[in-house]
Amino acid sequence: MITLSNISKAYRTATGWNQVLDNISVTFPSGRSVGILGLNGSGKSTLLRLIGGVESPDKGEITRDVNVSWPIGFSGGFLPYATGRESTRFISRIYGAPIKYIEAFVEEFSELGEYYDMPYNTYSSGMRARLAFAISMAMEFDCYLVDELTAVGDQRFRDKYQEAFTQRHSRSTVIMASHQAHTIQQFCNMSAILYNSRITLYESVEEGMTAYNELIRSIKRPTSKDQPSH
Repeated sequence: MITLSNISKAYRTATGWNQVLDNISVTFPSGRSVGILGLNGSGKSTLLRLIGGVESPDKGEITRDVNVSWPIGFSGGFLPYATGRESTRFISRIYGAPIKYIEAFVEEFSELGEYYDMPYNTYSSGMRARLAFAISMAMEFDCYLVDELTAVGDQRFRDKYQEAFTQRHSRSTVIMASHQAHTIQQFCNMSAILYNSRITLYESVEEGMTAYNELIRSIKRPTSKDQPSH
């Protein structure tokens, strides 16, 4: 179970403060996988980073009684001058994972070759993503956080990543933010809508998608003020 109590998060911008999340309270039940629906900029990625502990809320409390991943593919925590191998070992120690196993898994899965022992700041964007995805797949979590189920590289690498994630999901739950309805239907059995700094949880994916589609239609529907005068 993951519980958010009165969570708020804002970011400073050039024009002032942007309130992304405003006093959110929600419980994600154990044993259920939740797909989060929301418009671009609604705060889905922020929410996942808070749940994963990558960022801290400005206000409120998050409690977890399950082992939760960071958002899969997140690469914001890598040190620029550490090698891929050193970063893998460091993260393994933080999570109490078997270092030699994780190190070997990441070396094979990432396909970085000699770059695995080179500094992170020498990596291309694609290599950085492969390292981040590989470390995410090497770790065993009760709940995986997913911000769009995508992976870089050629089709063979993407297929390998998709297979690895599907295997993890078979014995874990996910909290997933995605614009792809079929992806949420494939991996989730609950849904949530994040809109206007608020979140609403739905018992099924279908119920949430119906509500989300109606929300989209209401946003696009012209109001009386938008109607042309005659």
